[in-house]
Amino acid sequence: MKISIITVVWNNKETIKDAIDSVLSQTYKNIEYIIVDGASSDGTVDIIKGYGDKITKFISEPDKGLYDAMNKGLSLATGDIVGILNSDDFYIDEFVIEKVVNEFKEKQVDSVYADLVFVKSENLEKTVRYYDSSKFNPEKFAYGWMPAHPTFFVKREIYEKYGVFRTDLKIGADFDILARFLHTHKISYSYMQEVLVKMRLGGVSTSFSSIWINNLEALQVCRDNGIDTNIFKILSKYPSKILGLFKR
Repeated sequence: MKISIITVVWNNKETIKDAIDSVLSQTYKNIEYIIVDGASSDGTVDIIKGYGDKITKFISEPDKGLYDAMNKGLSLATGDIVGILNSDDFYIDEFVIEKVVNEFKEKQVDSVYADLVFVKSENLEKTVRYYDSSKFNPEKFAYGWMPAHPTFFVKREIYEKYGVFRTDLKIGADFDILARFLHTHKISYSYMQEVLVKMRLGGVSTSFSSIWINNLEALQVCRDNGIDTNIFKILSKYPSKILGLFKR
């Protein structure tokens, strides 16, 4: 079973090495690693090129944003399963992909997801917030909830059947694609009760300036996917998110 992992990056020389190293160190070796760079000018490209042919596919060119770049990566993917690892994030250990593959084989499902932890850049060992995906079910989309997207692995054929990332959304295309796959098209899934990914605070989806846009786009996505909700339901997720600050 081949796994395609896609990393999208633009001017992120500070953290791209951690993401790459966490993929290349995996015990599972049948990995196709694709990096899509948005024509970085800060030295990111030099770092990536330094890995040579350890990176399966690498392109560096201007794009129309994060989700356009992700779609470029999907167009290059040939694996049976696809995962997306952001350039600020990294897998928690070298056994992640091996465990994910075993989960697919044992459960015979279309997709797999798990938990992640948020960490600060200055201390990657200290968990700031725990993203617990265990209580997710498709009804939770109405409340703005989704599984932790960086932990989400899905059969490539699902993208081919049901489409790729929407490029008209600024932040919410990951919410949309999970709602489309898991709610609208009801693909099968399995939850792994463990942390697979560490995510640095401060990315586009974790900055306070993006929260309102994120909520409005979640509302739009729900309406587009026939999910009955309103802004008050969407906002009701925050007490549970606060609880994640106390779980380590």
